[in-house]
Amino acid sequence: GARTIRGKITKQLPDFLTEFPPVDTHPHASKKTAKSVNWEEVLDSVEVDRTVGEVEWARPGTSGGMAMLESFIQQRLCLFATERNNPNSEAVSHLSPWLHAGQLSAQRVVKEVQRWGKNARESVASFTEELVVRRELADNFCYYNKEYDSIAGAYDWAKTTLKIHAKDKRAYLYTQEQLETGKTHDQLWNAAQRQLLLEGKMHGFMRMYWAKKILEWTSSPEEALTIALYLNDHYSLDGCDPNGYVGCMWSICGIHDQGWAERPVFGKVRYMNYAGCKRKFDVSRFERKYAVKTD
Repeated sequence: GARTIRGKITKQLPDFLTEFPPVDTHPHASKKTAKSVNWEEVLDSVEVDRTVGEVEWARPGTSGGMAMLESFIQQRLCLFATERNNPNSEAVSHLSPWLHAGQLSAQRVVKEVQRWGKNARESVASFTEELVVRRELADNFCYYNKEYDSIAGAYDWAKTTLKIHAKDKRAYLYTQEQLETGKTHDQLWNAAQRQLLLEGKMHGFMRMYWAKKILEWTSSPEEALTIALYLNDHYSLDGCDPNGYVGCMWSICGIHDQGWAERPVFGKVRYMNYAGCKRKFDVSRFERKYAVKTD
């Protein structure tokens, strides 16, 4: 878990978290003229679900990522340590799409945050923990565990407890289509799903609640994990990424977590509920923000 890998990573930071060397101009001009890229042809060749809409908040490319990084440092970094788990607060970086696409380097981001965040040391430390330690932990898990997206990849205690409770009666059962369209009895969950559909992202705290409820409302842990990964990878700009796989595995299978008090459906996997969310933030405000608009 994070406790084990944190010390190992920290020892390596002086060697690897370094400044980028300057780029030297190549001394010789090219003998060939580069052909312009036919972007329409490129787009036509990509097999994607074109019914998924574009997002307006994220500008692609390194320049867009650097602009988002600058806004994070100037406007939101100071709030990160205390407000990052509040879905209503503008405190997170929003950088995961660019990091996932390789348009921003985690090394670059950390160096810039450390350089300009000297008056927000607690936030800098918290952000570095998430961007370096947690990210490396996810990469490490997916690299060494070939079952990183399967119940088979869970710890033995989690596989055992989920199997014992696999046939427990569910208070609600939803199909993948009902979940995908955000048509459940839980308006907070529906709001989180609508955020994913509309913005191509979901607040980190809500993603935990979202995935755990999929476990609670589907017929088996296997089905829950399949649906959670499908929705995350299909709609999220940072989908198909180790952080997403580990996030779903943590929520549904207890990866990088411990056993908790046993309860129906979840067994010893950590539980989250609506009442707990209400104690942490204004859920009504979040629900209103992503409510289905009616005439």
